[in-house]
Amino acid sequence: MPFIFTEQNKKKFAEILACYPNKKAALLPILWLVQEQEGVISKEAMEAVAGLLDISPVHVYSVVTFYTMFHQKPVGKYHLQVCRTLSCALVGSENILDHLKQKLRIEEGQTTKDGKFSLCTVECLASCGTGPAMMINEKYHESLNPKKVDEILATLK
Repeated sequence: MPFIFTEQNKKKFAEILACYPNKKAALLPILWLVQEQEGVISKEAMEAVAGLLDISPVHVYSVVTFYTMFHQKPVGKYHLQVCRTLSCALVGSENILDHLKQKLRIEEGQTTKDGKFSLCTVECLASCGTGPAMMINEKYHESLNPKKVDEILATLK
């Protein structure tokens, strides 16, 4: 099924484009708009965005697959992203990831059966001084330990 913006999002698309001197520079906010509308960014949406911005579908695909904030498949209500860079690894991010796997009974890249939690690792959350860190949807959680993770999860249920 071809991707088409809703009438409301066609207006938002035009507003976003007006903020940039070059259509190509609007790619990230346009992808956010697609994800806001559809919940995911499908291959059809990537092709449509490429056409609208006069860029190649491969370029759009490379951006979608580079940034973990863009989803090609549905994620749970809470998207848990654990930082796995060296700074966080040195202070225990692997333990946090293992704890989450055990607690949620899912592996990295999976979603709980109730659709509430999705778990993944990311390359860097830019929180090197306060690791281990994870992001749940748009909110940072830093200086984590298993007890703190349990407290955070308890607030999400």
